[in-house]
Amino acid sequence: MTTIRSSRPVDAERAVEIWRSAVDATHDFLSPQDRSAIDVMVCDFLPKVPLWLAVDANDYPLAFMFIDNGHMEALFVDPACRGTGIGAALVRHGLALHPTMTTDVNEQNGQAVGFYERMGFKRTGRSPLDGQGRPYPLVHLKHSNQ
Repeated sequence: MTTIRSSRPVDAERAVEIWRSAVDATHDFLSPQDRSAIDVMVCDFLPKVPLWLAVDANDYPLAFMFIDNGHMEALFVDPACRGTGIGAALVRHGLALHPTMTTDVNEQNGQAVGFYERMGFKRTGRSPLDGQGRPYPLVHLKHSNQ
């Protein structure tokens, strides 16, 4: 059984572990230098922000989501749990809080683009660079209840 709860300071290390393993499994388009630079930023950032966690029956985090002002900044699932519905459960939780939630996804991550589109998100635009100005195009998405 999976439960969704708010993160606590003790969850920070596990959130970083989830991020690292998920990125290594899905972001093979990142250069090693960019992967390392982003890792440094994430290790500083994740412990400071409120996350929604999907946890198992033993309260062990399996996935996390970060939403800021109705924009999903991050959704990462432990690769061992991909395809089990945990990511979808987190997105549905986010949509219950923010029905017109937006997100951005790396264009090179076709599985993620497809996942969000299956969840009812529609493309609203594209940027040729990521948020840090790196050459990783972003697809901008917004959820539509229609």
